[in-house]
Amino acid sequence: MKRKYLELAEQIFVIISLTFFTRGFDVGRNGDAPGLLPVVFVTAIRYSVWAISAFLICVRWKKALVAITRDVFILMLVLIILTSYVWSEYPDFTLKNMQEIWQMVTFGLYFATSYSVKQQLKLVATTLALGVIFSIFVVFRYPTIGKHIYDHPGVWKGIYDYKNTFGSMMVLSSLAFYLLKCENQKQRLYKWGLFLLSISMIPLSNSKTSLIISLIIIFILYFYRNYRWRGKISLVYLDIGILILGSISTIVLTFWVSILSGLGKDVTLTGRLPMWHFIFTQLEERPWLGFGRGAFWAKGSKFAIAAGQAVSEGYLPPHAHNGYIDLILDSGLIGLSLFIISFILVYNRALKFAYGSKNPEDYWPLAVLLFLTLNNMMESYFTRLANIYLVMYITTALSAMPRKPHKKLNSG
Repeated sequence: MKRKYLELAEQIFVIISLTFFTRGFDVGRNGDAPGLLPVVFVTAIRYSVWAISAFLICVRWKKALVAITRDVFILMLVLIILTSYVWSEYPDFTLKNMQEIWQMVTFGLYFATSYSVKQQLKLVATTLALGVIFSIFVVFRYPTIGKHIYDHPGVWKGIYDYKNTFGSMMVLSSLAFYLLKCENQKQRLYKWGLFLLSISMIPLSNSKTSLIISLIIIFILYFYRNYRWRGKISLVYLDIGILILGSISTIVLTFWVSILSGLGKDVTLTGRLPMWHFIFTQLEERPWLGFGRGAFWAKGSKFAIAAGQAVSEGYLPPHAHNGYIDLILDSGLIGLSLFIISFILVYNRALKFAYGSKNPEDYWPLAVLLFLTLNNMMESYFTRLANIYLVMYITTALSAMPRKPHKKLNSG
């Protein structure tokens, strides 16, 4: 009985932690209105998540050591980011905010070593279900907090800090419920009800990219589930081709939707292209290790000011609106190369993990990787702030290991 309560307490801890990393406790804290939760409360959660995760890793240190060895490339990337204050343009800023990387890596390692993929999916689905429910409550009970007031009037952000965050969380929620396994009719109603609710809330965020990403990933997952691994190397190339095609489709469809919507968005992808051009001219001076984590966009940074001027007078961008570009800015081409190597290896393992099973939840690592790949085409979600995206990547990289194939799969 005592063990049962301890397991329940740990699951509650995971849900609280995942909510923190989704920025679900930052409800209303975006400049539009005062937040519902005191800053001291959110800060207490931040350090509690960090401390408890570290303690539980120490308790399960043997499992943690085994998990760490599964992906040395992502650990090398983390090490570069953690030491980037040494060459940072703004070392004090980089060092001050380095705790966010520690928090994400610590919890990601704990989550990977403590729960199976099936358990991870259930906990993520529960967390996002609460996010959906509380977002609806906040929007109708506190509309000045649940919706944007000044910059995007009337657009939903729910309990999250920004409309794009809300949109991407609804995408992740729809994927989680799409893959959730049902044991009875009641669970099926719960699964498909929340799936449809998540999908229907994406347009309320006015994030067309999120809607496109959701549809593309569901299509890819449907394809994977119906055209299983048969031991032929040609299918590996086909799978990689599908991923690349999905990435290109995300950019192209977002581009054309912006033009056809008539919302005043220009053909430079809302100013991204001139900003990216400026960024790459600056990277020519520091290509290998970049500018240090977050330094390019630090408060008062001359680079951020100049990048904003490339878009419009007085505009100050918070990030590059592309996770891969921000990764290069933080850790250079060396960091990006380490991530690409890690991703290829993890993606290959996720494919084998999925194709070796008939259970829908075993496609979850693949769904996470697809989500991260496509979402970072038009937004920056890898190493910026304390976020769910790096947490999920580390968790996936350290926990999704392919099973030994059945003899039937090897025959012929």
